[in-house]
Amino acid sequence: MEHDETPRTGLTRRDYVKYGGAAVGGGLLAGCTGGSDSASTADADTESAAKTATEATTDTETETPADASYSVTMSPVGTVEFDEPPQSIFTRLSHHAGMAFALGRGDDVNAVNGPAYYDATWKQFTARLPGVEVDWADLYPSWETSKEKLYELDSDVHLADPAWVVQLEQWDMADIEEVADNISPWFGNSLSGRHASPTDEWTGDYEYYTLWEQFEKVAQVLREEERYEALAAVRNDLLATIEEGLPPEDERPSVVLLTASDIEGQIWAYTVGNPGFMTSHIRPLEPHDAFEGSIESGSTVDFEALLEADPDVVLFLSGMQPSVSMNDLRATLEADPVAAEISAVRNGRVYPQGARYQGPILNLFQLEMSAKQFYPQTFGEWPTSDGGPYPEIPVDEQLFDRQHVADIINGDF
Repeated sequence: MEHDETPRTGLTRRDYVKYGGAAVGGGLLAGCTGGSDSASTADADTESAAKTATEATTDTETETPADASYSVTMSPVGTVEFDEPPQSIFTRLSHHAGMAFALGRGDDVNAVNGPAYYDATWKQFTARLPGVEVDWADLYPSWETSKEKLYELDSDVHLADPAWVVQLEQWDMADIEEVADNISPWFGNSLSGRHASPTDEWTGDYEYYTLWEQFEKVAQVLREEERYEALAAVRNDLLATIEEGLPPEDERPSVVLLTASDIEGQIWAYTVGNPGFMTSHIRPLEPHDAFEGSIESGSTVDFEALLEADPDVVLFLSGMQPSVSMNDLRATLEADPVAAEISAVRNGRVYPQGARYQGPILNLFQLEMSAKQFYPQTFGEWPTSDGGPYPEIPVDEQLFDRQHVADIINGDF
């Protein structure tokens, strides 16, 4: 990938956070145009930081002292330079909040989309991590964020995708650039969730990342690379366990992912094989798509369409929420003459899921829970539950070590 690393020329209000990104269509935000996404690291001397950012390559990583300036490159923002790790962290979507949380920085998050909802969701999982807590319920709800609120929050970094923020009605590219200049950088990538295309407002190229590729870059921004490496090792072990235990293709279930506030009224169905980090906990298990490509992910369906697809497993998003009763949901499906004929309903294989905008920790839990929901004979039965919190799993049936993950989040590793 070619990166124009020409530094920004205007001084910002923050001396310790600076952009090194290229211009896009005459603007100040950088886009990526190719395949490499490694971070580059600038020299410690602040007087030569601009020169170093221009000369440094993005294909190698160089260790620098904790007090040295450094830079990280990610689409769509390009190369962003920091003089020290950001302290206060704005997030718009929960996968970015989850990354900060995984790196031991959950208390430094000052905004998240749907704070009460995601606070409740995360608590269903942190209940199984000794000594780990999350407290986001009273944060600023950032889905429809305003420029004025960003000035008020005065964050050190915005873990949010400017190519998505610019789609909000009250935003344009001038606002995006103003925030980067006068408050702090943008550093986020959200369209990788479903590999969505940016709208015309965004004039730069756009590159997609896996959840863990993006997590590594956020770890570089926060200078928490060791925590990232430790958690990545847990994930790699978990994926190896899953891969080793996968049955032959003809023994894998057909699956559909649903969400609905009223299961009898309107149902949204998500296909399980589509690219993007929203299904990163399902694809490694290699189930069959119940719809076999006949619908687009995110389509509305009814019971008749579900019966025609006849999934072996139905996953219900938000099923881990404390306000959701999986028993009531199952009873509603079993009472309907059409839904009752769906294989997943007949065989008692309607299961809860957590969140699509999952951070790394939810990703570990959701990989484990999906493995048990799809392949109980190999990975152990998923306990029948009425929603959250995440059920107690016997230690010998856990697919990753809860205490070890908790220790990494808390810095005790």
